[in-house]
Amino acid sequence: MRILIKNGMLIDPDLGLEAVGNLYIENGKIVCMKTEAGISGVMPIWGEEPFETDSVTQIEAAGKWVVPGLIDLHVHFREPGQEYKEDIFTGCKAAAKGGFTTVCCMPNTRPVIDSPEVVKYIDEKAKRANGVHVLSVGSITEGQRGKNLADIHGMCQTQTRCRELTGKGICAISEDGRSVMNAGMMLRGIWEGRKNGLIAFSHTEDDSLAGTGIGEALIVARDIMLAKEADSPIHLCHISTAGSLEIIRKAKAEGIPVTAETGPHYFVLDKSCAGNDGNKKMNPPLRTKEDVAAVKRALQDGTLDVIATDHAPHSREEKECGYEKALNGVVGLETSFAVSYTFLVRTGVLTPLELIDKMSCKPAEILGLDRGILAAGKTADIAIIDIEKCFQIKGEDFVSKGKNSAFLGMKVYGEILYTIIDGRIVYAAE
Repeated sequence: MRILIKNGMLIDPDLGLEAVGNLYIENGKIVCMKTEAGISGVMPIWGEEPFETDSVTQIEAAGKWVVPGLIDLHVHFREPGQEYKEDIFTGCKAAAKGGFTTVCCMPNTRPVIDSPEVVKYIDEKAKRANGVHVLSVGSITEGQRGKNLADIHGMCQTQTRCRELTGKGICAISEDGRSVMNAGMMLRGIWEGRKNGLIAFSHTEDDSLAGTGIGEALIVARDIMLAKEADSPIHLCHISTAGSLEIIRKAKAEGIPVTAETGPHYFVLDKSCAGNDGNKKMNPPLRTKEDVAAVKRALQDGTLDVIATDHAPHSREEKECGYEKALNGVVGLETSFAVSYTFLVRTGVLTPLELIDKMSCKPAEILGLDRGILAAGKTADIAIIDIEKCFQIKGEDFVSKGKNSAFLGMKVYGEILYTIIDGRIVYAAE
């Protein structure tokens, strides 16, 4: 299949590129890029056409962003075990509608992703979906019970799409949904992950202090120390407090290989917004206005490397029952870009290049994934976005089974028009 994307604003942090141009795609790869700027390694606009334009699918992208496909390090697709909330098929549809070409599924499924068999099950299901790359995150311990290490090596050796892309059957290890509370067991897990070339994703929540800022900061500090002891990188999930950010900032200054993510709800909403709305209940919870400001500063200065959704669908009954009774978790795949663009780029917190770096390039780097770049010869995983399109977030518009967004009713900018994976259009806005 040949695709010509014409006159779009090509944004590529890896190349330092922000210029109007054309992108040529053939057989799943980017053949070349042409811009008026004619930057190094890119053909100038007046060069010869790489193929006959009358034999291609042409997409007019004037005034639109053309960016590397978005990558989400943190989603919950609920399958196996809770398909009434979400399944791999609907999760992949939501991802594609949100501009995401790759997602990392956390292990707190039923059964837990703690064996090659479950990893293979998810991979086989994903192959029958729409083409979104679904990478499993393996559990650190069996059944996420914190007692014995899971079969990390076996999961790593499983033949999956993830193995084709990264050389490993799973993309990371984690105990998401809870932390490994025994520090010795967590250290063993980090060591075992390192032996298999896997990074640990820390859930950063002390179960005994659930929902408190100090609980997050304690696990952040502990797991950074454990990673330093193991001489291994570590990634910290859904950071939400100023205290945690100061610890991460100091660790980075010391040269410790730590990366960290936050979610859109932590830089847009604070706890005064929650009221009795179960759709605004998540773990960690919404924090103070001061914490929100700290998260924005950390996105600016690089303390926070990644924006992830923590996409966590629930049924209406599980969320529309008041704040106290509602289960933790919000959906985010279909709104993440628009909310992030609206509240970070349009307000001057981040530049376009910085936003795409945190939503595509840096996640690819953390995973060791050869994605997140528009250069010639690279796989054509691409999103095309109308940044001027304003729309109201409505649950009934979601293709995810989950309608539990913290942003319902909010007006935002940035509609995904096309999502292209391996050179194939998998989503086109109606």
